[in-house]
Amino acid sequence: MPIRFSKPAMAAATALLALPLAGNAADIRVMCYQDSNECAVTTDLAKRFEAQNPGTKVLIDVVPFKTIVEQLPVQLAAGQGPDIARVTELGGLSKYYLDISPYVKDTKYWEANFGATLPWLRPSAADKGIYGFMSQLTMTGPYVNKTLFEQARVALPGPKASWDEWVEAARKVAKATQTPAALAWDRSGHRFAGPAISFGAKIFDAKGELVLDDGYKTAVSKFVGWHKDGAMLKEVWGGSGGSSYADSIGEFKNARVAMVLSGSWQINRLQKDIGNAFDWVAVPNPCGPAACSGIPGGAAWVALKTSKSPKEVGMFLDFMASEASYAEFTGKTENIPAHAGLAKKGVAYPGATPAARAALASFSAGVATLAPVAYQFQGYKFNRAMMLPTVSRVTQAIVGEMSADEAVGKIAADMADAVKQAQQ
Repeated sequence: MPIRFSKPAMAAATALLALPLAGNAADIRVMCYQDSNECAVTTDLAKRFEAQNPGTKVLIDVVPFKTIVEQLPVQLAAGQGPDIARVTELGGLSKYYLDISPYVKDTKYWEANFGATLPWLRPSAADKGIYGFMSQLTMTGPYVNKTLFEQARVALPGPKASWDEWVEAARKVAKATQTPAALAWDRSGHRFAGPAISFGAKIFDAKGELVLDDGYKTAVSKFVGWHKDGAMLKEVWGGSGGSSYADSIGEFKNARVAMVLSGSWQINRLQKDIGNAFDWVAVPNPCGPAACSGIPGGAAWVALKTSKSPKEVGMFLDFMASEASYAEFTGKTENIPAHAGLAKKGVAYPGATPAARAALASFSAGVATLAPVAYQFQGYKFNRAMMLPTVSRVTQAIVGEMSADEAVGKIAADMADAVKQAQQ
């Protein structure tokens, strides 16, 4: 005989089933991606916060970076999403950010220590709100397999060496050591932007709007050419379609290239994954005729308007931004601090190997060589309008679907359409 429930009983059961989904008013859901151990360190800090704030629960959802890039914007556009997220698209998502100024203990502390990067998260230049903070300062730049260079008896080019000189040196190494290719860059318009600026790309016109000029065209032409002649490992950019992201570190750690263009956030991963397999070093950004620049940036913890617990969100971010918490996070994740006070004092990296410490020093020194337009580009809210078409169209040129010149034309058209749509 089937079991029948009364309407009151069914209503009670339905309510009970709904409870775990609804959660407590003081639950904070954090969407986190990690290059190495950032979410794990955050989880440890969150437990300490919970102990200091009984009744508030911090739930860390660890997701792939692709989820942050591709799915989070869709969720936010639909009015859904977590309370806090770790994001790299800073200005582009700013319309979804929550101002936590009313919930932090001391706004002057935030301005004093994060004032240089707080504008990256603000929806407009006139806005003075606090929407989150940079969990670290990063810089794009290259890593080199020093062991392969030594085996090939090829000297590392000097600190002011050009991209052409580095590519030629890496070619010699690949040939002498039978390495599949000389180098690879992350499949990312963000990574592409540093060399483009070095080759003379202005990025912005006199009105402050995105523009593709001869410098950018030169970068596209050289990059496609390096793929065509075998210097670049084709699988990184040619192995995916559309504008999806792919990093080059997997190829580097497997010694399939002598050099990669990635960034400072990979240091912890490199020392963990490579171990004693070979010696690696971070080197200064190669030069073009205009600059020797990478792109500054990093991931930010941002509060989101989808939150039902703004006070608790503000309290947790205030805790994470405190000097003690920030120093612990930076030291354990082995990143460059975006906190002015800690940058001045210095950060201890207790678990870092000598190679990692040297890499951190190299990237920190490289901040001084960043072109001013690199900062402007990183903070520009529509920068993805240039970055995403660059990836998809340059890839089409690499695999032979169009020429480099045609790719530049397509990037310009796609970019104009993307900016127009974003402004609506």
